[in-house]
Amino acid sequence: MMIKRLRKQDAIFLLISFVVFAVFQFLISERILSSFWRLNIAVICLNIILASSLNLINGITGQFSLGHAGFMAVGAYVSAVCTMFFHLPFICSILAGAAAAGVLGFCIGVPTLHLQGDYLAIATLGMGEIIRITILNIPQIGGASGMSGIPTETTFTWLFFCMIVTLFVLKNIINSNQGRACLSVRENDIAASAMGINTTEFKVFAFTVASIFAGLAGGLFSHYFGIAHPSSFTFMRSFDIMTMVVLGGLGSLSGSIIGAVILTFIAAVMQSYPEYRMIVYALLLIILMLYRPNGICGDKELVNVILGRFKKGGKNDGTVAENK
Repeated sequence: MMIKRLRKQDAIFLLISFVVFAVFQFLISERILSSFWRLNIAVICLNIILASSLNLINGITGQFSLGHAGFMAVGAYVSAVCTMFFHLPFICSILAGAAAAGVLGFCIGVPTLHLQGDYLAIATLGMGEIIRITILNIPQIGGASGMSGIPTETTFTWLFFCMIVTLFVLKNIINSNQGRACLSVRENDIAASAMGINTTEFKVFAFTVASIFAGLAGGLFSHYFGIAHPSSFTFMRSFDIMTMVVLGGLGSLSGSIIGAVILTFIAAVMQSYPEYRMIVYALLLIILMLYRPNGICGDKELVNVILGRFKKGGKNDGTVAENK
């Protein structure tokens, strides 16, 4: 039953994805959408990849990472170097960027994920800044000036299907034995350890997988905008990603999508008033904490809620008919 239900969810997810892709591809190819909104749709796809991957750490495994932009920077620069210096094909470059971010995530995760709570947050924050400062001091990749002239090979099709692959992989990880082990770590670290779960191993696993997808987003980013600059990967970028996760709901991939869409839309609308953007973010989070402390979706998935209500409605209809 469980496998049949998951397959049904996957089929619905893929069907909706293809419909959404067809609609937006038509709007973009026919130039119905302006260049401004085409750009923001691309940013939404990138933000969904980043928010959903961070949710694996913060929402599913219950850790507190503030250095996600650092792994995005690694993916952006490594993929740009592979394209510009080694002349590798685009697909190989972004995969190399994702792999480099994953390896770095593993190397950093092993020592830091023995920490918990605020200590882990400070460690990951410091790690993100170390990556950025290191990039600033490497003249071969542009230093403070960044890299420019990167081939703009990322299209909407690449962005959309990389986003779908990210969500599909993360969904299946969450529903796997590894995902359930990560959930047990989130619920009670000590109890999970007492049941024989190697908590550090699963924390590192989640951290590494999230780093891979952050690196993938970084590679797509640098090949979409044609630049890779250290100012794009500051602490504020990590904070933006974390805000998307908290807004949508810790532990919900649907929430990550909704949070990424809402905050990207707010940033787009307030582009002329950048100094007020953080005020709006803060007010939004305050209102959320007052009325929806678990986020818009909480830890629930939108597909499960819709299917649950549909089944409930069907049962009620049957009961009423029987009583009549």
